[in-house]
Amino acid sequence: MASTSLAALPSQLASPGRLRLRRGRAGLPSTSRPQPLLHRAPKGGSRCRLAVTCNAQAVAPTSIAQGTPVRPTSILVVGATGTLGRQVVRRALDEGYDVRCLVRPRPAPADFLRDWGATVVNADLSKPETIPATLVGIHTVIDCATGRPEEPIRTVDWEGKVALIQCAKAMGIQKYVFYSIHNCDKHPEVPLMEIKHCTEKFIQDSGLDYIIIRLCGFMQGLIGQYAVPILEEKSVWGTDAPTRIAYMDTQDVARLTFIAMRNEKAAKKLLTFAGPRAWTTQEVITLCERLAGQDANVTTVPVAVLRFTRQLTRFFQWTNDVADRLAFSEVLSSDTVFSAPMNETYQLLGVDANDILSLEKYLQDYFTNILKKLKDIKAQSKQTDIFF
Repeated sequence: MASTSLAALPSQLASPGRLRLRRGRAGLPSTSRPQPLLHRAPKGGSRCRLAVTCNAQAVAPTSIAQGTPVRPTSILVVGATGTLGRQVVRRALDEGYDVRCLVRPRPAPADFLRDWGATVVNADLSKPETIPATLVGIHTVIDCATGRPEEPIRTVDWEGKVALIQCAKAMGIQKYVFYSIHNCDKHPEVPLMEIKHCTEKFIQDSGLDYIIIRLCGFMQGLIGQYAVPILEEKSVWGTDAPTRIAYMDTQDVARLTFIAMRNEKAAKKLLTFAGPRAWTTQEVITLCERLAGQDANVTTVPVAVLRFTRQLTRFFQWTNDVADRLAFSEVLSSDTVFSAPMNETYQLLGVDANDILSLEKYLQDYFTNILKKLKDIKAQSKQTDIFF
């Protein structure tokens, strides 16, 4: 399939204006910002309640001019500087892909991506007019992006994603990979999870060839949350809930992603990637204590406090986004298991379960390396001591 040049794009995509799109239509609207409508749903519901309303005519796929054919190895990674995104970029480069990274303009440029061999383009999902140029000559989009903590959840995770998906469809992108959250369809009362579920539905109804990957949790996040505070003898924050999460190494997530992209049987599939075992917070802390050789200073936050704080912040408009994020924290701190059987997924992708890194091995490698470095630094400091 051929890609389009910017000059060949329909006028609806090049000019601002409000759109009119209903899920299930094959048409492609412009990149102006959609107007999402969020309705609260009862807990346990699964119907997506976000809507995109627009008022421009749909563009039939046949109206898009044919341009220069694109290479199947050309990919765009959105959110390339994040915990997962940078591992996707490294894996893609290692496997010989031509990698373009979409990053927001920032004071500290993402030079490490260029150093690795990727091309960096500046764009912002909250500014839809910046998106089309990044897609020229691209075969596959891998969407790792999420909003920053200081901005409203809907700005990037809903409005920006809708604009990106619409542009991808309009410009003939041949595969779209989207990372979602495990069990997002079961928690419509949590804005971030509802948005993820609605984005899944939007992609499925877009007509794009896609792979949706639901994730449970990243091992990398445990370093700053537990490992480093224990080593620095600082407080470790936890809850009194028995939540269990099957953490996975982001390098394994990236590796499985590219295996799925090359597997025709994974086309238009919704997959869940989960680690070998689900862990409670206390089990993770105990493991870190054992590997670090020292006890943790644990501060426990009761789930009831999270619920009260969330309700309190709902009273003030300027704290609504805090309440939305606390809702997600509340789910993570409830009696929930974020895990899924992986046997069918391993069979589909032809992956050996023994090749997936366990949390024990990941943390053991981390503590072994960091403790060795600390020991070396201590030894060097002794050698350079000067006495008068």
